Amino acid sequence: MSTAPGDGDLTTLRVDQFLPHPPAKVWRALTEPALLAQWLMPGAENFRLEVGHRYTMTSVPRPNANFSGTVDVRVLAFEPERMLRVRWADADPDRPVHWTITWTLEQEGRGTRLFLVHEGFDPDDPAQLMARKIMDGGWRSHVLRALGQTLDELQSGGSHAVVKGLQTL
Repeated sequence: MSTAPGDGDLTTLRVDQFLPHPPAKVWRALTEPALLAQWLMPGAENFRLEVGHRYTMTSVPRPNANFSGTVDVRVLAFEPERMLRVRWADADPDRPVHWTITWTLEQEGRGTRLFLVHEGFDPDDPAQLMARKIMDGGWRSHVLRALGQTLDELQSGGSHAVVKGLQTL
């Protein structure tokens, strides 16, 4: 996993990660609601691959980063198996946070190079700088590792995954 070291851009996080899985499989993990909820946040199971679709995810509130713990998400754009762009906003209207998250997939050998660009941090706001620091660590140490684990557990055949721990009536 790497980033553009020393690029000095405090408005954006850039992460790239090689995943030993084909782009179609990575795309499934990014866009199938049950899989997305496994590795991202509760509420992601309400995702729909449809421009304009809105849903809400929840996480741990971070008062030091001025984050309520609830994210309003809107799908902005996508190119199947290549790119997904969403807007994240804090659900609390008193916390004017608006970030754009873009996932880009490129085939690399038998695997996928996954690029994450998280834009919209305000470098003049100390809470935003703290949010950037927390999210930078979170993407690298938790979220992308959880994505990798989900991919490792995902059956490569068929169009439906076995989702551990998901119960239906």
